Amino acid sequence: MLAQPLYQNPIQLPRALCRSRSIAVESGQSEIGDGRLFLEKHPSLPIKKLRRRLFLEFMGFIPSVLYALPAVAAPMFEMKEPEVIRTLKLPDGVRVQEVVVGEGPEARDGDLVEVNYVCRRSNGYFVHSTVDQFSGESMPVVLPLDENQIVKGLKEILIGMKVGGKRRGLIPPSVGYINENLKPIPDEFGPRRSLLSHAKEPLIFEVQLLKVL
Repeated sequence: MLAQPLYQNPIQLPRALCRSRSIAVESGQSEIGDGRLFLEKHPSLPIKKLRRRLFLEFMGFIPSVLYALPAVAAPMFEMKEPEVIRTLKLPDGVRVQEVVVGEGPEARDGDLVEVNYVCRRSNGYFVHSTVDQFSGESMPVVLPLDENQIVKGLKEILIGMKVGGKRRGLIPPSVGYINENLKPIPDEFGPRRSLLSHAKEPLIFEVQLLKVL
């Protein structure tokens, strides 16, 4: 009685390999069937060389089958290249990415603007946001585009934006929270303390311009 293979494969192996691999199980002992007869006729051929030759024949057989039957091979997923977002480096070290170009009025130096923002550390860890991370509700802030009142690096990110636009910027500490009075700053003690504890490291701001007032 022939032992059943553990895995069924739709690809038929070379006949020589199948014959040499067929195993007869009798009384708890296994004997090599046609392969044994082959060795009796060719005693000078070591079994290791036979196995190696059959293995090489098998390895050479697989690509030819896959070439002839491409449906057998694993399907290739269609790859879509992501949209490239260019990074602009400003003279003071701020790096800006234009994520979405707005279509409304443009923010200029001295304007009052209403924005939503998310602040993160340079390693991606969340610091503070005007948008609740669970409910999605937002509490936009109004900022004057005046470097004496807001973080200078953030002002540079906002100037030139159009309403509806989104930008992402990396702000170095030298143009970041150089004092505790600069906006935007959370009103609550916990978030405020968390933000200021990272004032001496680069911060990432993702901002959306909602209105120019």
